[in-house]
Amino acid sequence: MTISNCRVCGDVFFKEPILQFKNMPKSAQNFPDENSLLEDKGVDLDIYQCTGCGLIQLNCEPVSYYKEVIRASAFSEDMREFRTKQFDEFVNRFSLKHKKVIEIGCGKGEYLSLMQQSGAHAYGTEYSLESSLRCIGEGLSVENTYIEDKNCQLSNAPFDAFFIMNFFEHLPDPNTVLKGVYNNLSDDGIGLIEVPNFNMILKKNMFSEFIADHLFYFTKETLTSTLERSGFEIIECKEVWYNYIISATIRKRKKTNVSRFYEHQMKIKKEINDYICSFGSSPVAVWGAGHQSLAVLSLCEISNKICYVVDDALFKQDKYTPSTHIPIVSADEIKTKPPAAIIVMAASYSDEVSKKVLKYFDQKIKLSILRDDGLEIIR
Repeated sequence: MTISNCRVCGDVFFKEPILQFKNMPKSAQNFPDENSLLEDKGVDLDIYQCTGCGLIQLNCEPVSYYKEVIRASAFSEDMREFRTKQFDEFVNRFSLKHKKVIEIGCGKGEYLSLMQQSGAHAYGTEYSLESSLRCIGEGLSVENTYIEDKNCQLSNAPFDAFFIMNFFEHLPDPNTVLKGVYNNLSDDGIGLIEVPNFNMILKKNMFSEFIADHLFYFTKETLTSTLERSGFEIIECKEVWYNYIISATIRKRKKTNVSRFYEHQMKIKKEINDYICSFGSSPVAVWGAGHQSLAVLSLCEISNKICYVVDDALFKQDKYTPSTHIPIVSADEIKTKPPAAIIVMAASYSDEVSKKVLKYFDQKIKLSILRDDGLEIIR
């Protein structure tokens, strides 16, 4: 089965593949032995690019063992030293000692044990039962599972941090995995995700990097957009390990705190109401029927205290303000029915309107402008 839409954003691929390779290895694992050589056949790989987010990807099904982590890098002493230093710095930077972290797709626990040694309480998920049991046998806390539901509940959640190390590019539904992780993190949860560096593959024309196991080929830009789509903010995105790897440090996006809007609303409301009350029963008008003025009229609850709203737009005149139902009139009304005061609420046009009022209307009419930070008395 082939797909024609991006696995991340859902947009369509460019019509033609950007690359086609014939008779490629059907996987990077499960090497044939002498008895299975005749059954081993190559496969054709078509590499497409999404027209929307730009992500490079294969259009075929994943390899049969995509849920399981198999790391040849575990045999490298240089990689072990690199990871040890990396995890130590990660734990210290984000104060993760004695806090819960989880590796999604931990394989045989090669990296999980290093994270544990860095001082964090390390947990892992691994789909391979054999690998999971091996981890448990070595004293690691590993759950034999794979995230297939964004609402999944992982054992020992919530976690303070997570990491996915060169496993993310194998996953046919990365959005679900990311949202599943997101929902098992603490509010301040952070993460470390690493994938092969397609920026370098492009730079060095490394055609041999394409393989059926890797569904995705991320650049910094497409990795960033993928992670942000699932609710994460990028702390840092850089190239590591001789530029072969893109390493993204991320945090769980928080809901924006806008409680200060209410505080400012109450401040403006009090200033305007106090100003209007200073004129007793004398009429007060507003100049401006733009969306900001309409909102202030409603939210500051002054509709019964305003005699009319002036606006130069002909299509608004002889109508009423939405919700508050105040008459909208032309500037001529100021001369025939002068108010005691005018509050200019014309946003970026307020100074222009103010000059007009000062020039053409009776000096007895008091004038103020509603600025972003409060009411300014002009005269």
